Amino acid sequence: MEKVYIVGVGLIGGSMAIDIKSVFKNVEIFGIDANENHLETALQLGIIKKKAHLEEVSNADLVIVSVPVDIGLVILPNILDAIGEETLVIDVGSTKFPICECVQNHPRRRNFMATHPIAGTEFSGPSAAIKGLFQDKTNIICEVEKTTFKLQERGMELFKNLGMRIRYMDPKSHDKHIAYVSHLSHISSFMLGKTVVEKEKDERDIFDMAGSGFESTVRLAKSSPAMWTPIFRQNKKHVVKSLEEYISNLTHFKKLLEDENYEAVFNEMQNTNRIKEILNGKK
Repeated sequence: MEKVYIVGVGLIGGSMAIDIKSVFKNVEIFGIDANENHLETALQLGIIKKKAHLEEVSNADLVIVSVPVDIGLVILPNILDAIGEETLVIDVGSTKFPICECVQNHPRRRNFMATHPIAGTEFSGPSAAIKGLFQDKTNIICEVEKTTFKLQERGMELFKNLGMRIRYMDPKSHDKHIAYVSHLSHISSFMLGKTVVEKEKDERDIFDMAGSGFESTVRLAKSSPAMWTPIFRQNKKHVVKSLEEYISNLTHFKKLLEDENYEAVFNEMQNTNRIKEILNGKK
């Protein structure tokens, strides 16, 4: 692998560039981004070697598409139009059904691999990129059978070198499950942050009392709205369903408190404690 083009040089794209350079010593990393400041920062940090334009991907061995999911729908067909026969194109977006549907009939569909690395932080932009972000993280691959085998192998070699675990899933199942374990988590964090920020207008001391529990719970509220609004839009059906179930649980818990049914309150938390075993088993 000699020429890699990163389309969207932010946290995920930038972190991939850093790790790819550490594994493939002779690789050249080119950056494509609508934000000129991102490209300048990526150059200064040594994340990319040169700036590039979309039409230049005809020279690429690998193209990584790491842009907001609404933009991905627009530019991915153009990228597939421009690539060479042996180019592998990977997207890393958080919704998979719309992007797979978008290119299902493209003549170069066999050059495309739909992936979702379950990795990241609450920060964005190239300055947030870090080495080793993907080590021991799960990478979900959708419709792998639609990628030509030779390019599948290239992608799998890359993921192995980045330290990722592989899961295969159909796009609809991915979007349903990720609504619960990722998208709902972000909405919960944003809305908890909103609740406290609005209360702080009246009670100026509230943030002086905020401990590590609050900080860890609202960490995701620092995430980019420009990235997450299109995700919620594309996955609206599953996100709304997960919110309905979450709101139902919150309403039930509130009713238990109003009724002073503290034994039931205890049992609700006790029964949920098994999340520890589930998460420990994932490691």
